[in-house]
Amino acid sequence: MLLSHWQRRLGVLAICFAMVLPVAPLQAQSQGNRLPNLGDGAEVPLGVERRLGESIAREIYRDPDYLDDPVLGDYLQSIWQPLLASARQRGELTPELEQQFAWDVALIRDRSINAFALPGGYLGVHLGLISAVSNGDELASVLAHELSHVTQRHIARMIAQQGRQGPMVMGAMILGMLAASRTPSASGMSAANAVMVGGQAAAIQSQLNFSRDMEREADRVGYGVMTEAGYEPQGFVGMFEKLQQAARLNDNGSFPYLRSHPMTTERISDAQARQQLMPKRGLIPTTSLHAMMAARAQVLVKPGVDVLRTLAAQAHASGLAISPKAKQAGVLYGAALAELTQRNFGEARQHLVRLQALTGLDASAQRVIRLLSAEMALTSGDANQAVALLEVKATALANNDRATRIQLAQSRVATHKPAQGKLAASDMSLWLSQHPRDATAWLVQASAFELQGDGLRAIRAQAEARAMELDYAAAVDRFKAAQLLAHQMASEKQLDAAGHMEASIIDARLRELEKLRREQALER
Repeated sequence: MLLSHWQRRLGVLAICFAMVLPVAPLQAQSQGNRLPNLGDGAEVPLGVERRLGESIAREIYRDPDYLDDPVLGDYLQSIWQPLLASARQRGELTPELEQQFAWDVALIRDRSINAFALPGGYLGVHLGLISAVSNGDELASVLAHELSHVTQRHIARMIAQQGRQGPMVMGAMILGMLAASRTPSASGMSAANAVMVGGQAAAIQSQLNFSRDMEREADRVGYGVMTEAGYEPQGFVGMFEKLQQAARLNDNGSFPYLRSHPMTTERISDAQARQQLMPKRGLIPTTSLHAMMAARAQVLVKPGVDVLRTLAAQAHASGLAISPKAKQAGVLYGAALAELTQRNFGEARQHLVRLQALTGLDASAQRVIRLLSAEMALTSGDANQAVALLEVKATALANNDRATRIQLAQSRVATHKPAQGKLAASDMSLWLSQHPRDATAWLVQASAFELQGDGLRAIRAQAEARAMELDYAAAVDRFKAAQLLAHQMASEKQLDAAGHMEASIIDARLRELEKLRREQALER
């Protein structure tokens, strides 16, 4: 688990922030009046914060609960990118900050309802959050809040303040907060409490007081970012109502937000007053796309066989046919994926046929259904069918359709045909030229090169994948293996002009990664 890595390394810092509803008056927001920022975090240089974030992100990428699911990832990016654009337009995201920080959002296989911001622009979203929110606007409210923690340099300010209190106190306090967010069980909470007890009470209280100021600023800025990105302000209200309901029930452990930031009477009153100032609008509808992505998150969290069977059984409910279209789509998608996960291919196809028969779905919903169909074909061993399903749309892909590109390349490799491997490698090369930090794409490309018998490029792609996961030691090992192979091939006169160019790239990248590895070792 993520916690085990971080508890073993008290020197690694991570900051989890709760999302609470903005309380600034609606009129001030509509008039564009903005309160002064708490500070600019200049005490901690951007580069230092980025390296600190990388040290934590490296542990996340190694963890089995880290998940790179291109389908859910594309959905998350469809919400995240407009928020970044809004923050950029408002001046919250400065050019220097945008260039220096990662702005990477990771999916975490955890059923609790939580999201967190780390130093250097790394963010995390639990699958439980995606499955719990009712619409994309509620999810946008959480992401906007976390984004604002980063743009307002809250993490830098917290590091600077905690540094004055001593690194061990700082480490104990932050690790305790992180433990609470990742371990809702009784045993997990006792571990979190044990870490917290290691810090000084005065320092912890000082941190909580400072955090409340940062939360108010993140609320205010996040609300502006979200609404100016085109999302409905009711998304904040809907998310707050979920938190308030959990607080009323004393929180069953599924809401880590409430453990780090309890819903006080004052906060609830402020939020209710704010809601009354908002214009009366109807409920935000749940789209078919969101319903299907929420169902996917439920299945990918690995809930156990009993839950998977329950999800599959919902497709047979008597009233489903008269339910709203979005609910039908979500239930049928979840049932198909649950059966597919259990390798019940016949039942999965039956649910898929019913899902495909739904009328009136928009292009985004039809796209994820097509991806599910190809996923089903690939999982059941028919890679050729998966290629056929995805190849039809490959010539007219949107620039941000990562899921189709990755899944098509994986399906091509799974055919075990060198000609298909060549196409997959070409597709991934084109994608990587625009997205060089995509570790999964590098791994898929490595498999494609292996299928063609191109060991040199395959090893180099494996090395690049390790580098993108910030595991510089592993990357250096693979680059050395590629360098050794290149020397052997050159001595046997097996390197053509393109091979010599590849060898030169490997030499240059090895020097870069060795330097990064030395720097990484010094930080431990």
